Amino acid sequence: MEIERKYLVSTPPSDYKNWERRQIEQAYLCTEPVVRIRREDNQFYLTYKSKGLLSRQEYNLPLTQSAYEHLLTKADGIILTKQRYRTPLKGTDLVIELDVFSGKYQGLMLAEVEFPDLETAEAFIPPEWFGEDVTFSGKYQNSQLSQKRG
Repeated sequence: MEIERKYLVSTPPSDYKNWERRQIEQAYLCTEPVVRIRREDNQFYLTYKSKGLLSRQEYNLPLTQSAYEHLLTKADGIILTKQRYRTPLKGTDLVIELDVFSGKYQGLMLAEVEFPDLETAEAFIPPEWFGEDVTFSGKYQNSQLSQKRG
């Protein structure tokens, strides 16, 4: 079960480029249900996600690089690229993931926090630098971003 909240970010902390970083490329084979492929640095995955905004089922299966590259040719929509920066949220066991997009969405920044349970997610008070909470809009789900045109 994935339980996460998502926020638009306009001004990240000045030190975010010092956080742990991963390069991500991902594409969608289907958006209902969500079937995604992802390259995260030198690891490759196929992911299934059920419907939902705050909470949903998620299953990850490893892929070989050649399987990933083969499936990438079958992607529907925009291939998303981003740098993911990760840092612990002070005073908690939670981790902030800051996605800084490149390519089609150059300049878009989204912060996500995953939670152990719904109660913790619903009680969460974000850091001041987090912007608008877009968890429940669905507009900023990566699967939806991949389908935008123009």
